[in-house]
Amino acid sequence: MLIIAENTQQGLLGNDLSVTNSALLIVTLLFLDILLSLLQAKLTVFDRWVNGTPLVLVDHGRLRRDRMRRARVDESDILDAARRLRGLERMEQIKFAVLERDGAISIIPFGAGRLYRHREESTDEK
Repeated sequence: MLIIAENTQQGLLGNDLSVTNSALLIVTLLFLDILLSLLQAKLTVFDRWVNGTPLVLVDHGRLRRDRMRRARVDESDILDAARRLRGLERMEQIKFAVLERDGAISIIPFGAGRLYRHREESTDEK
């Protein structure tokens, strides 16, 4: 979007004064954006290549150091996310830590499933 805005400004106000060149570049960029989004929708391999896949960094309280090194994430990043999202203080409290496609770290603590089932049972009793 920034490239399109900059190009529009240069076409209208710049020294080139060529609106045709700007329009051609804008149409080309929009076409490429639409083409890439269609490829991502149709080809899962292409989507995984462009956007990546979720990556498990902690598995039942154990750090997966090979994956952490590949993703350039350290233990303090995971513990920071655990404190902020779930109020957890130790690695042993984390069942799974997942590096999502958008770069955020999701934390799943031990006992999360039991807590959910307990809530279902209490609503069934009423």
